[in-house]
Amino acid sequence: MKALVFIAALLACCAGFARADYQVGDHLAKPAKPSAHGAYQEIDWDALMPKDWDPIKELKATDLGMMRDGDPRANALLLKMQELWEKAPVEASLDGKRIRIPGFMVPLDEAKGKVSEFLLVPYFGACIHVPPPPANQIIHVVPDKPVAGHHMMDAVWVNGTLRTIRSQTRAGMGMASAGYRLEAQSIEPYKQK
Repeated sequence: MKALVFIAALLACCAGFARADYQVGDHLAKPAKPSAHGAYQEIDWDALMPKDWDPIKELKATDLGMMRDGDPRANALLLKMQELWEKAPVEASLDGKRIRIPGFMVPLDEAKGKVSEFLLVPYFGACIHVPPPPANQIIHVVPDKPVAGHHMMDAVWVNGTLRTIRSQTRAGMGMASAGYRLEAQSIEPYKQK
């Protein structure tokens, strides 16, 4: 429970960033049962994390309720968490798979209204403010051709070939480590089934 409070506190720092459809921290609805969509296997964000990886393992031994603002232990813990999340392990079995996944778009390279690369993130507001999600929850998307009509934090479906290639990108107010690269063949607005 305290881990959720910690994560909620991280999200609360950017509570002013919202759109009519979503609030900071909102996730897109999970498919009831991931399915095949043409040549692509629909997956959810949990599939990107190895089953034995615990993203809040380091927090479990810490009594966050005993820490106050400015506590050096809290600052040290945050730095340790950021380092661990940057190195978050990927699910190697997904390398080379043709997948379909929904998420929120964080453009990295945009010119003349067309986005030529972006980060796909699991919740609204991720990578706009520091800290970003774990690396295995950030996908660096490179479309086969630039796409028009998409903007910061648009909810989209992306179809393509997933690679377990890490990259460091500049997003929002800082750096974000992406654990995956998605060679996108198509990007479309998110619509729940």
